[in-house]
Amino acid sequence: MSRGLLFSGHSVYINDIDDSVNCKILKFADDTKIYQAIYLEQDICKLQTNLCTLVASSEDWQMLFNVDKCKVINMGYNNKHSDYLMNGSKLESVNEEKDLGVIVSDDLKWE
Repeated sequence: MSRGLLFSGHSVYINDIDDSVNCKILKFADDTKIYQAIYLEQDICKLQTNLCTLVASSEDWQMLFNVDKCKVINMGYNNKHSDYLMNGSKLESVNEEKDLGVIVSDDLKWE
């Protein structure tokens, strides 16, 4: 009987995901966030490129993102709002989002 090696959780697969993106990334359990200051059109393109890179990486590891649960929150008053896509689907833009039990709003207030 041969013995295999079993890894529990996703951390083995996602720990190198930071290497593939050129923006800030936060990971906790099965939750991944990327963020970047948006001042110019190039910043929007850079963030979209990073989203595409994350999707490609998730496909390579066969650990797909649930696009229906992915959202965009534009923080700050001078932030250029833009639409972002994952797998060809437009991500929902929200004014607030619950993150690890805390509701964070686009004006950076929290509950």
